[in-house]
Amino acid sequence: MLKKVGFALLYGVFIALVVAALWRWQANGWGTFVWIATMFAIMFIRAPHQKVYDRNETVEKQSAQTEKFLLVMVSLGMGNLPLIHLATGLLGFADYTLPHWATAIGAVLTVSGLYLFWRSHADLGRNWSPTTEIHSEQKLITEGIYRSIRHPMYTSLWLLTVAQPLVIHNWLMGFSGPLAFGILYFVRVPYEEGMMRKQFGTDYDDYCAATGRLIPRLG
Repeated sequence: MLKKVGFALLYGVFIALVVAALWRWQANGWGTFVWIATMFAIMFIRAPHQKVYDRNETVEKQSAQTEKFLLVMVSLGMGNLPLIHLATGLLGFADYTLPHWATAIGAVLTVSGLYLFWRSHADLGRNWSPTTEIHSEQKLITEGIYRSIRHPMYTSLWLLTVAQPLVIHNWLMGFSGPLAFGILYFVRVPYEEGMMRKQFGTDYDDYCAATGRLIPRLG
């Protein structure tokens, strides 16, 4: 019961912040609409896959504390803190101004990132997980977008975070996304690939040789 009440309160605060951010869009720029739409799109895309993930049986998992720290950091940098700023103008002293065409470029990057984010989840199916782990029916996915890129979801998040300072015109909150995600990426990818190599052996080595990490391998 207390858990449900706590969730309801957090949800209420979240909606209130979203409404306040939309109310202040003229102060923050029309990139506010792009950023908020992106936040809801991410939740919408991921929700059904989270339900499938919850039914998986995990057999191996990377350090829970490390993963928790990285995910909280990204959640703050890409979501919570920018939303608070947009809703309150608390960090307005660090605002800057960009022309409309720069915000439009951010919107194009965002749409591209969201498509790749959706495609990555769709091609992974039940093999997706929010943390670095192996479940009992884990498969090496080499079809769809994974035919040419082995970490397309990270590519999508790089696109979304690079777009963040173009749609949120604030030196602190615009760049909090790429900074937080950059730390997660460079810490997580080596041990994630190590876990996949341990699970799939030479098949994964051959897959790595034929694909690019973030973009298709040339030639």
